[in-house]
Amino acid sequence: MKQKYSIHKDTEQQKLVIKEYGELNKEILTLLCEEAYPEDVILAAIKEGKEALIKVLRTRNMYPPGVFANSIADLVIAFYGSDGEQSTEIMLDDKEFFESNDVGAPQEEEAVASDDDDIDSVLEDDIDEVYEEKKITKDLKSTLKVADEDAADTDDDV
Repeated sequence: MKQKYSIHKDTEQQKLVIKEYGELNKEILTLLCEEAYPEDVILAAIKEGKEALIKVLRTRNMYPPGVFANSIADLVIAFYGSDGEQSTEIMLDDKEFFESNDVGAPQEEEAVASDDDDIDSVLEDDIDEVYEEKKITKDLKSTLKVADEDAADTDDDV
């Protein structure tokens, strides 16, 4: 899903406003959430580092994935580092993220291919032979007995 984050620094009210838009319909972005953060909290989090800033930016209503949160945090840090900018936008698409992370797939296929021999050994039919040698299955005596006339009875009358 494509998402747009609009970041606006409101100097009069001393707060940072982030709006999250999502592409719910093709090529149409819909406002999903708007969060306002006190500027002093943002500045304190920036001093602590990017991870602290991400924790502040993520709320109950707006919780961007890690890759998106990193990009937003980088923008906010750059945003407060410059004097001129008052607002900025970033467009993110999770499809691009998933396509770029296909690097691990071939390694998993190799691991599965090497396990084929182990699976074949588990599926061998020599289990019955093991139990027959120990006479476990032949010597089983059941305490349950089913009467022949009760076996065919069903509750058709109900």
